Amino acid sequence: MIDLGTDWRMLDGVATAWFDAPSLVEGAALAGHLVELSDGIVADLRATGVRVRLDPDDHQHAEAVSAAAKALGLTADPAVLQHLSIVVESADPSGVRRFWQQALDYAPGQDGELADPHRRYPALRIRHSAEPRPLRDRVHLDVVRPAHAVEQAGLGQASGPYGVRHADPDGNEVDLVPGDALGEGSETADWQAVFGAMACYRTTSPEQRRDLAAAAAALAHDAGFPLLIDLRPGLVILDSGKDRWEKDAHGLDLDFTELAGRLQAAARDLGAAADPGLSRFVQLFLDAADVPAIRAFWVAALGYTPDRRDWNSDIHDPRWLNPVLVFQELDVTETERRSQRNRIHVELAVPSDLAQERLAAIVAAGGSLLDESEGRRRVADPEGNEVVIVSGA
Repeated sequence: MIDLGTDWRMLDGVATAWFDAPSLVEGAALAGHLVELSDGIVADLRATGVRVRLDPDDHQHAEAVSAAAKALGLTADPAVLQHLSIVVESADPSGVRRFWQQALDYAPGQDGELADPHRRYPALRIRHSAEPRPLRDRVHLDVVRPAHAVEQAGLGQASGPYGVRHADPDGNEVDLVPGDALGEGSETADWQAVFGAMACYRTTSPEQRRDLAAAAAALAHDAGFPLLIDLRPGLVILDSGKDRWEKDAHGLDLDFTELAGRLQAAARDLGAAADPGLSRFVQLFLDAADVPAIRAFWVAALGYTPDRRDWNSDIHDPRWLNPVLVFQELDVTETERRSQRNRIHVELAVPSDLAQERLAAIVAAGGSLLDESEGRRRVADPEGNEVVIVSGA
């Protein structure tokens, strides 16, 4: 057992910590220390704090990260840590894996896993199952990528009401949606609208990455906008979050495209090179006969926040670190489909010392414990959609 100190927890096999920060500016100050420590440290800056993940093969920097956070007056809060993954059960894992690798542009990982190469969106784990489930699943994915990337994915003829639906060999569905440029002017040419507004910048040094994060944090803070700033080896990703470049979603007195232009100018002044092709958005759709009840369950189970717009069924991670969930109405007369066990479910990794507390919260919200084994507890919501709580490494 590795002693990482009290700030850290092993989450889905990765040493992870969350440090509360009063603003993006303070978070960027911590990020500046991180990029100088190691290129392998992954940092997600938010208006309320910073999530830090260490390279799985290098935990030596945990103490130094904690010391840097403490020197800046930032406090760790392990209780907020969680990480979602998506599991697909299939009689044909290899065929399903090929399909999803094309759709997501993910990289092969351990044990047949497909992983986001930029570690922003949930891993896809494909596991063998001989259980027959022939009907349409009640869970599907939405994936948004730049238009040329959607075309190059080569998934064949799309279907569905919007002409973007594709299905893997088992019938599991993805709506693969082409993104677009954010605005028509050159001042936002680096940005893609992929349900959110996103700009991805290649960097050539830790100093450039540090300076871009600091500049973006200062501009967003001055504008009062809770920008998402993710630092990866050789890369800085600026993201509005889903829909939040639109006024009705962010509810602020600002035009996001003007802020995007200022962010683009700062990135170019620092010599960062935009790579719009890297933009990607992934979310989960759940079909429910009783949308308000099932939505309320997942809000409680995941600690998510409902969308501020009354007409929208979205719920999101309050720190925008895990995927958005969207709910749509299922015809109550589809009794066979409603009773069929889903082929797709969610895995929720939580710190081992908080797993029992999370299980209690999920059961209190209306979940049913189906089975449990070492470090795993399988729970169903009131309509049978499953979440597996995973604890420990």
